[in-house]
This record gives sequence, structure tokens and C-alpha cells, in this order.
Amino acid sequence: MGLVVVGAAGRMGQTLVRAIHDTPEVHLAGAVERHGSPDVGRDVGELAGIGACGVAITDNPLAAFAKADGVLDFTAPAASVEFAGYAAQARIVHVIGTTGCSGEDEEKFAAAARHATIVKSGNMSLGVNLLAALVEQAAHALAAADFDIEILEMHHRRKVDAPSGTALLLGQAAARGREISLAEKSVRVRDGHTGAREEGTVGFATLRGGTVVGDHSVIFAGAGERIELSHRAEDRSLFAQGAIKAALWARDRKPGLYSMRDVLGL
Repeated sequence: MGLVVVGAAGRMGQTLVRAIHDTPEVHLAGAVERHGSPDVGRDVGELAGIGACGVAITDNPLAAFAKADGVLDFTAPAASVEFAGYAAQARIVHVIGTTGCSGEDEEKFAAAARHATIVKSGNMSLGVNLLAALVEQAAHALAAADFDIEILEMHHRRKVDAPSGTALLLGQAAARGREISLAEKSVRVRDGHTGAREEGTVGFATLRGGTVVGDHSVIFAGAGERIELSHRAEDRSLFAQGAIKAALWARDRKPGLYSMRDVLGL
């Protein structure tokens, strides 16, 4: 399966290039960077540390997509929306690991999915998606009156969105288990004299610093006891491996908007 990496010069882009190089079922069909990037024209293999691979970085995504079966995208919301439109035109698979997307962005992804096979998730790892399934079960089993839910996440200092896409994915899982709307019941900020915690809400706490790849914990706090479900990512390659798995799964699927839970059968 021929895959294009967008944002190929970034840290995650280079990780994706290396993962594709190490996976027999796929090959690198193209590499894309933004217009004006100093890396346009460079051999992406040399940039990623795997040696020259004959794929030069381009700033023309449409031309790259036309030669590929799928695209792996961990960029930014506006860029991902644009790439979804191009993927729909090319009728190829689009795997989106971009976080921080708005409701309007999600509507555009859904529109593109009428013609492209899109797999979108706040986290591409098997472990996190299994964790989300466990969180949903726990939230359903533990009554809101007895157990409060708090989600704690920490990432490296350069991450630009908060809460993380993974934290929101876990929050949505908890909301499904409780049969509530996360938008109506989430608490993102606490500062000053806030009063007592409102029953049935899902709290988020965000930490940023250092080079942390991604730590997430979902805490069910009851009277006299506490249950914690956690995941710690130690290497970005696990997200790249999950994205490749998603692309291979989606290759023979009909156009539509899927998640990693569909890919993993959870």
C-alpha cells in the first residue's frame, strides 16, 4: 500500500517515515510539507535518518495524493481539513491523528468521508483505545453519585492544544458510560473559590513540560477508595504503527468516517 506522509519534516512526520520503511506491507509514495518550507526538495529518507529513499518532499499535496493509496496525517486542524478534501478528490484512505479540531472541522471531515475512507482518532495506539473501552465500562458500572471522574494528562512543553485529543477521547468514553453529554458536563478549569464539585461532571487537568510523549490517567474517586486507569506512551512510534494499521484496515472499506475502535474491533 502506497502511503503519503503530510507534515513529513516534523517529529511525527519523520517517525511515520521510519515506521513505513520498517513495515513490509506498505511503502512511502510521497512526502508533503507546507508551501515555503525549507525542507521542500529534500530527500525525506535522509531527513528521517534512514538514508536516501528517492522520495523528495513536495508542497503539492494533490500531485502526491494522486499517486498513493492513502495518507497519514498528524498535522494541524486547518491543514487536515484541506487534506481531507484532497483525499476525497483522489478517493484514497485518510488517516487523521490531528487533535484540537473544532466542531466545524468535524463537520468538514464528515462531508469529505462521503468520498474518502477516513479513520480519525485522538490517539492511534492499541493501549489507549483499549483504555477507552475500559473507561466506558467503569463509568457505566460506577454510579455518578458514588464515584467522581477526573482525567489527568501530561505532554511535552511544545504541545499546543489542551486538553489533549486523547484526554477528550477518554472523556467521551466516560460520558458514553454515564449516558451524559460531555460538552454539558465537562469541567476544564478550576480557579479561585469554585464551590463544591458538581455531581456527575467529568473534570480535566492538564500538565505540560519537558519531553513527555503522553501520560493519561482516568480517576474514579469514591468515598474511601479510588480507582485509576492509566496509560503512558514512551515512544511516538506506537502512534505511527497504529496509523499504518488503520490505513491497511481501511484500504478495502467503503467511504465513511471510522475510528480506531472500528479498526481494533473494540
